[in-house]
Amino acid sequence: MLKYYITIISFICLMAIPAIKANGQNYSFDFYDGTFNFSADETFVIQVSKTANYTDVAEFYTKISKSKDTALITALQRYRNQYHLNDWIYYQLIRKAAEQISPKAENYFRYTLYKWYLLNKCGYDARIAVGNDQIVFYVRNEEDISDIPFFMIDNKKYSCLNYHDYGKLFKQSVYLPVKISIPEGKNAFSYKVTKMPDFKPEDYQVKDIAFNYKQKTYHFQLKVNDDVQTLFKNYPVVDFESYFNIPLSRETYSSLIPILRENLKKMDQKKGVDYLMRFTRYAFLYEDDGQNFGKEKRLSPEQTLLNKYSDCDDRAALFFYLVKEIYNLPMIAVLYPTHLTMAVQFDKPLGNFIVYNGNKYSFCEPTPQTEDLKIGQLPHNLKNIKFEIVYAYEPRR
Repeated sequence: MLKYYITIISFICLMAIPAIKANGQNYSFDFYDGTFNFSADETFVIQVSKTANYTDVAEFYTKISKSKDTALITALQRYRNQYHLNDWIYYQLIRKAAEQISPKAENYFRYTLYKWYLLNKCGYDARIAVGNDQIVFYVRNEEDISDIPFFMIDNKKYSCLNYHDYGKLFKQSVYLPVKISIPEGKNAFSYKVTKMPDFKPEDYQVKDIAFNYKQKTYHFQLKVNDDVQTLFKNYPVVDFESYFNIPLSRETYSSLIPILRENLKKMDQKKGVDYLMRFTRYAFLYEDDGQNFGKEKRLSPEQTLLNKYSDCDDRAALFFYLVKEIYNLPMIAVLYPTHLTMAVQFDKPLGNFIVYNGNKYSFCEPTPQTEDLKIGQLPHNLKNIKFEIVYAYEPRR
């Protein structure tokens, strides 16, 4: 009995002790269908001027390198591992965390310093340079990226991550590289997106599309989400292999692929590919990137489903994705000076074909033309024009 009273008294005493409040601030924000929670110690909050300069960078790093940052770094890495985030999507998480601590609109210089520091601490080789009151932020990348500036350091290529914030950069000689090496920043960054995040189902909208095939109209109610546009807003023009292999998100996939499979189940393989070719060609309106965006921009397959307009690059990527997902056939992407089209390997070729690595691939045009092209037919204006095979897909056996 005495032991029982002692236990009760001890419990009451413990309840009476106030919880020790950690120094710092807690943050929380939605990240697609999840919620990211983290705390930033007061030592992690560093003040700098709003004008980018070398002195403040050095002072910022001196202070933040001594801060208590373990909780935040651990939270970021745990979230990445839990949701299997590709680098590009993981960078969006880091960017949003930096925005919480230092809002971009209030102090862009400070916001970029946080992104630089966090990206390095999470294992990526990120660098900065300052000049003309600007801070240039870039990351080591070994892929073929064609539409953003890059810098070479020790024969390694670093792609600019914040070019879009300025729209135009000065000559490289204007910017003074900051020679600070953060030990954890060792890895190259990849722009490959092989897994889309799961978005909240309630954030999707229904988009009605239809097209005619063999005197029959097929209707689809696609689930699309504007968050996909945001995710790829500043995504660069990547190589064709990376571009063609960006998948659909779960909700969009479930609203399209099962319906297509149902529509195709009574067709043989060649008729099924013809159906997918004409779906890609006629279910969406065409407009050139120059008119639509004012520059070259490759839409992921899901963006093509989401957007009102798309061009030949976008149709080729969507056609590739659909054929790969449903039939998994060998394919090649054929680039002409002003056009991109596709060719598919069947058991026997149809019409005009290309011989590539000893295999025959029949043309499959997924973009509207002045002629109603069948499988194995090429637009007249492309005949006898030099082309390049920019991507070849061979299914794993």
